[in-house]
Amino acid sequence: MTFSAPAIAVPPAPDTIDWIPSPEELDAWLDSAPGLPLVLDTEFERVNTFYPIPGLVQLGLGDRFCLVDPEVAEQSARFRATIADPGVTKLLYAMSEDLELFRDWLGIRPKGVVDLQIGAAMAGAGFSLGYARLVEQLFSEALDKSVTRSDWISRPLSDAQQRYAVDDIRFLSPMHQWVTAHLRERGLEAALVEESTRFADELADQDDPNNHYLRLRGGWALTAQQQVVLRKLVVWRELESRERDRPRGRVVADPLLIAIADRLPKSLSEMSTIQGVPAGVVRRYGDALLELVDEGRKADNSGIEPIAPPLNRDQQVRFKQLKQIFRKASEASDIPIELLAPRKRLEKVFQDRSMAESPFFQGWRAEILKPVMSDIEGFLTS
Repeated sequence: MTFSAPAIAVPPAPDTIDWIPSPEELDAWLDSAPGLPLVLDTEFERVNTFYPIPGLVQLGLGDRFCLVDPEVAEQSARFRATIADPGVTKLLYAMSEDLELFRDWLGIRPKGVVDLQIGAAMAGAGFSLGYARLVEQLFSEALDKSVTRSDWISRPLSDAQQRYAVDDIRFLSPMHQWVTAHLRERGLEAALVEESTRFADELADQDDPNNHYLRLRGGWALTAQQQVVLRKLVVWRELESRERDRPRGRVVADPLLIAIADRLPKSLSEMSTIQGVPAGVVRRYGDALLELVDEGRKADNSGIEPIAPPLNRDQQVRFKQLKQIFRKASEASDIPIELLAPRKRLEKVFQDRSMAESPFFQGWRAEILKPVMSDIEGFLTS
């Protein structure tokens, strides 16, 4: 998709890159322009660890941009307060990993965040559009992406890295102006704030290890009792991964947890015969896993929420019919169906045969769906 050139000024790339060297100076910088949105991005590394390792914080106020080392940001009381303050608007792009970083690094649940990738989708730019591509389409500037995957932990950063880091935030304010103007025309200006807030709150709520087993869609065929066992195994794996700071798959991979819950081994020798379970896993974790299997086998399964099964062939036909109704609203509003009605949300509506218990389809979505709501309700009750 191409866009007409917006009459929006873009701050020029700075001649020199400003770094804020101390928490006190960062406190003062953040207080220097009250009322302006804070543009925000981060660079981090997470390859062999459970928790992301912060490498850099990029901040902007108006046409001023700065780079901040993680140790400076984490010692700034004003920075922490600003991230958590719902009264201070923070502009980000594709913010999920940034929010996870603030949660895991600083123990902060960000508030007042606005995701301009969501805003771009609502404004008609397309779903999940990359930042560099949108910058090029809106402002006719091509960003250098050669250092995207470079080392952001080591110091000093190269000149190319520093300029890339500033470019990652330099276009956010003008992008926000473009998004806001288009959403105002569509009556969706408040919807962006609503959706960004919902997304951030839901991301924070997903941190509950007791619900992580529901993400292991391959476990849907397990019995209720086996899913109780799987939940216990997944909770254990989550806590073990956090304690050891290792990726979940490097502790015990999802398919192996499902296989253990399926076989319900009663001894280390039985566990060793499960296909794919490494000997190292049995040696290191075998006794703990057997104890969890035994606990889960004996536990009450009446309250377990089942993992959603895949749709069968007949259901897929019906599901496509329901999706077409939602697509009609999507096309009428020029909002991608992936944003309006993501597949997992739509599958749950299909399986529950009701939207009444789904807060996801309230708010701005309810307004968009109003013209087809009777069709949806008729389909679900037929």
